[in-house]
Amino acid sequence: MRTSESPKWLNVPGAVEGQRQADLGDGKYVNPIFAGDHPDPSILRDGEDYYITFSSFESTPGLIIWHSRDLLNWTPLGPALPDPLGNVFAMDMCKVGDRYYIYIPVIPTDVSPDPSAPAQIYVIHAQDMKGPWSKPTNLGISGHIDPGHVVGEDGHRYLFLNGVSRVRLTPDGLATDGPIEHVYDGWKYPEDWVTEAYALEGPKLTERNGWFYLTTAVGGTSGPPTGHMVTVARSRSVHGPWEDCPSNPIIRTWDAEEPWWSKGHATLFEGPHGQWWSIYHGYENGFSTLGRQTLLERIEWTPDGWPMVAGKDLSQPQPSPLPSGSREPGGHGLALSDDFSVPRFGVQWSFHAPSKDEYRRASLGDGLVLTASGSSPADTSPLTCFVGDHRYEVTVEVEVEEGATGGLLLYYSRRLFCGMGLDGEKMTTYRAGEPIPYWREPAASSRVMHLRIVNDAHIVTMYYSVDGEEWTRHGLRFEVSGFNTNTVGELLSLRPALFSFGEGSVRFRKFQYRALDH
Repeated sequence: MRTSESPKWLNVPGAVEGQRQADLGDGKYVNPIFAGDHPDPSILRDGEDYYITFSSFESTPGLIIWHSRDLLNWTPLGPALPDPLGNVFAMDMCKVGDRYYIYIPVIPTDVSPDPSAPAQIYVIHAQDMKGPWSKPTNLGISGHIDPGHVVGEDGHRYLFLNGVSRVRLTPDGLATDGPIEHVYDGWKYPEDWVTEAYALEGPKLTERNGWFYLTTAVGGTSGPPTGHMVTVARSRSVHGPWEDCPSNPIIRTWDAEEPWWSKGHATLFEGPHGQWWSIYHGYENGFSTLGRQTLLERIEWTPDGWPMVAGKDLSQPQPSPLPSGSREPGGHGLALSDDFSVPRFGVQWSFHAPSKDEYRRASLGDGLVLTASGSSPADTSPLTCFVGDHRYEVTVEVEVEEGATGGLLLYYSRRLFCGMGLDGEKMTTYRAGEPIPYWREPAASSRVMHLRIVNDAHIVTMYYSVDGEEWTRHGLRFEVSGFNTNTVGELLSLRPALFSFGEGSVRFRKFQYRALDH
């Protein structure tokens, strides 16, 4: 199945800093609804309010909660997980009674209570989605990820897990109440399909008309573009038996020419006016550097009660969940330019792979002061912010103390980044996660420097200036389309980052973001 050529994005009137925005303002929208790295979307409907969060992995603060009433224009409420817990994977949100819960799978890291332990599942809870959220409670579920919460027809609470297994919870949802049991083998695709691996994961439970629908992902989350897919089974009981949908998979990338690759990890839910939707993630064809972005697709139901997607060509505008004129006031997202006059940690900025007390390194006062740590960008914990545009520029003023090196990067992971750093005497140029030993950029010796990086559809051009008025183009350009998960095996994205290593501290002022024409 081939789709028509993806149209170039137009800057929607009122879009913040020219950033990509799904709501076209004319009763239609175009995917993604969350541009940039927003994987494993977990959505919760509470009356007319919708809440969503995403896997945050090792970014801290993590699990940013977003709110909307129209499914297109979302406002960040703040992080639900302020302290590092480990590598946070696909979670599930639910409301039972008057309390909200988030079930969080964690792959242990050095900051976890037991770094050598297998995957663990935690729970946090609150009386308001704005928080405050409780401290995480370890449920003692080892070796499993991707929890999916459901209240069964018997009134008991359950978590479904990758595999697919299931465990009953206590009535308060804060402990297990029985053994982990294998309950579903999954739908099997033909052997000759090109996928990464079978990998039965992401179970999400939805109830409709007396049926429980079990949505799962198979095929692997990256690798070949045709791998990840969405399958559905149903049962009259959470205890089974489960009947596979005759039209599985209901969502899949069938051809590498499609605009979205590796589509999967879906949730089915009822939206405004009784219309059903599927929300899931996918890689954008040609822009895997942006990570897994969030897509919204309308669901129709067959006469015999099976879901089917109705979006057809996702590169084209689709009817909005609410009619024109009903859009959420204030628009979508937030400005990324930051004068560092107020804290924006956990809403915009987050540390990558931080230590337990990493937040102590950052303070505000005449800009952002970042205490130096480590000996290079590879072993410090940089401050990063997610972006979703194909073309953009970022600019920041950097002032270094003696003994410190600081600068501006496009950062994928500790193994893969590029950019510029200065120590007051010389400029260091980074490419592919390493300083370039043979290149000495003839930048002036100065403790204050304005740095700019332009990412123009993977072509990276860098500039620097002593006064912020007269700019010099850096002598090297980079091509960064390979900065993606299929290169280094990490499910992340390429994003701007501020770093500080050595001794002393680095002060950052006037961070500016501007999306270029799409």
